Amino acid sequence: MQTGPQIGEREREILTAIVETFIATGEPVGSRTLARANREGLSPATIRNVMADLSDAGLLEQPHTSAGRVPTTEAYRYYVEQLTGKARLSDEDENIIQGSLHGIADVQEFMERTSHVLSLISHNVGVAVAIGGPKNALEHVYFSRLGDQKVLAVLVTRSGLVRDRVLRLDLPQSELDAAARFINENFRGWTMEALRTELARLLEQERSEYDRLMVSVEQLYRQGALAGDDTAQVVYVEGAANLVAGEQDRQRLQELLKTLEEKQKMVDLLGAYLDAKQEAVRVVIGLDQALPSMRNFVLIGAPARVGGEVMGSLAVIGPTRMDYQHAITTVSYIARLFDKVLNESE
Repeated sequence: MQTGPQIGEREREILTAIVETFIATGEPVGSRTLARANREGLSPATIRNVMADLSDAGLLEQPHTSAGRVPTTEAYRYYVEQLTGKARLSDEDENIIQGSLHGIADVQEFMERTSHVLSLISHNVGVAVAIGGPKNALEHVYFSRLGDQKVLAVLVTRSGLVRDRVLRLDLPQSELDAAARFINENFRGWTMEALRTELARLLEQERSEYDRLMVSVEQLYRQGALAGDDTAQVVYVEGAANLVAGEQDRQRLQELLKTLEEKQKMVDLLGAYLDAKQEAVRVVIGLDQALPSMRNFVLIGAPARVGGEVMGSLAVIGPTRMDYQHAITTVSYIARLFDKVLNESE
């Protein structure tokens, strides 16, 4: 994170008070309001002088001549830098998170609940993206003949996800068992995308050398026995209603809601700002580089890992006037919990 403006201790305390007061009230902050809460007993006149210096430094702006000051984007960035490493999750929030996510063994279910919990605690939008990876790799397949022209295909992934579908095929059980054995022995642990790619290559290359086994495997493959959406990024978004209450600009609200509905844009947004190699929570203030309509919004996010493997990402998205401490600690805690819970479920 870039180093913020170099300001003194008094300026830092007053800027922090302005940011936190504005986050809480949404109203421009005046010197009299700050003087009443100031621990050093500074007069309104002294505080006005400090606020003028902060304005000159680009950290405060005045929306109206007679109004108090509000933080600039640079002020929020500076404020977040001061929070780094100091914020702690409350016991109440920790209990909410633990109660919502305890006992989950499936990546996608964890992510779905995560978007809800992030929204609930931050009062903003919670976003979680689950991607394919080793946890969604093949554990085993099983084929069972149900009758004439009917075969049940059951596919189990390492995350514990079970998919089954009925195929229109007429193969004896002995050939179905042989096909399942071939796939399980050769492709257990492969991601589904890699499995399908390799199987298609084998079927094409060895077309002239088919034996009965490969004929059966091809028929099962062509009928979709190994199909699935596991390589797609599954996106969970919750809490758009939290933004409706605080957004006065109707046109900007419509643009924002449209963005949240377009799941691929949310994937692109998280992909633009979250690095799979990062260890800590990242706070991005001003998202216009990826989406111009989100210039005055903030993303607080982190990768979701199991061991060293990235399985997705999670984030809170909201206006610049948000409770950063709450959001940062929540994202950080859930990212760590993701690794712990999913590792224990193995």
